[in-house]
Amino acid sequence: MALKATIFKAQLAVADMDRGHYADYALTLARHPSETDERMMLRIVAFALHAHELLAFGKGLSDPDEPDLWRHDLTGLIEEWIALGQPDERELIKACGRARQVTVYNYGGGATQWWAGAEGKLARAKNLQVRRLGVSGDTAITTLAARNMNLNCSIQEQTIWIGNGELTVAVESTTLR
Repeated sequence: MALKATIFKAQLAVADMDRGHYADYALTLARHPSETDERMMLRIVAFALHAHELLAFGKGLSDPDEPDLWRHDLTGLIEEWIALGQPDERELIKACGRARQVTVYNYGGGATQWWAGAEGKLARAKNLQVRRLGVSGDTAITTLAARNMNLNCSIQEQTIWIGNGELTVAVESTTLR
């Protein structure tokens, strides 16, 4: 019997000073059985960085043809394709052909090595942005994870502060491309 996804709910208040975007979102996340709390929380951070009323979570790990987040315009065209981790270069090139903008949020121990190997292969993808997320004390962000979350996220000068009222975690965002 296959394991089912675990459902998480989050009330997210976003204050993005870089974009001048301030809004509240009610999010429902399905965490794949193989997904870690860190990755799930970084999906919420990625949502906050691109917050928009049409931005939605994709099937992510459950379907390799869908990103972690995406935004379609009203005609169904893909405006944004957002992936986390170290996606396959061929899949990213295919995504660049399907979406106006593709963003990868690279994180974790092997992130630098992945980018070193993928950078040359992705040079022709003009609508691709690659960013590295670094969490001070990688386990700290996992302490925010709960089945029902009430989160605040402030973004200023590529630094993201996400917290639940008791704990706030800083996430640094560095643009690699």
